Amino acid sequence: MAKTIFAQDPVKFIPALAETLKGMEEFVVPEWANYVKSGVSRERPPVSNDFWYTRAASILRQLYIHGVVGVGKLRTRYGSRKDRGGQPDKFFMAGGKIIRVILQQAEAAGLVEKVLKLQHGRRLTDKGRALLDSIEVEAKTGLNFGEVSTKPLEITQEDNSGEEVEEITNETPMEEAKEEIVEEEIDGE
Repeated sequence: MAKTIFAQDPVKFIPALAETLKGMEEFVVPEWANYVKSGVSRERPPVSNDFWYTRAASILRQLYIHGVVGVGKLRTRYGSRKDRGGQPDKFFMAGGKIIRVILQQAEAAGLVEKVLKLQHGRRLTDKGRALLDSIEVEAKTGLNFGEVSTKPLEITQEDNSGEEVEEITNETPMEEAKEEIVEEEIDGE
């Protein structure tokens, strides 16, 4: 079930989910959102007009991936380093108000529910999982694991003259080291 979200390319998936959230009446950008920074480490408020929906889509994706997540963990996830001039940069967590309001809007839409048992936080409901599973974009491009070989790595070393000096495999150094240790123990006794 969770495999589908990992097959989606997040660069394409999050904007597609954000467009879907724009159509839901529960997700409304508050008046204050245009004037508020997303965290202490930021110099200015977000410039993008779709910031609210993009952040909401990203939060829903994090809930899908991690299961139960609280506001504190999301604040850490969206935090960043602050440029403090001559002093070293320091990490600051993101503001909690934006995250909290987005989670409340998702609760009102029926996509998220609170968990108060073993773990505290919020998780996606079945309706929320169905919404995220229904969004399909192109799969990630990357390694094809069918083409990856599993044979041992062989390295040959050459000296400056171009002659082959020694052949090393990933098994040889460890076995030789074990044999040397055993021989030293036997000789030492």
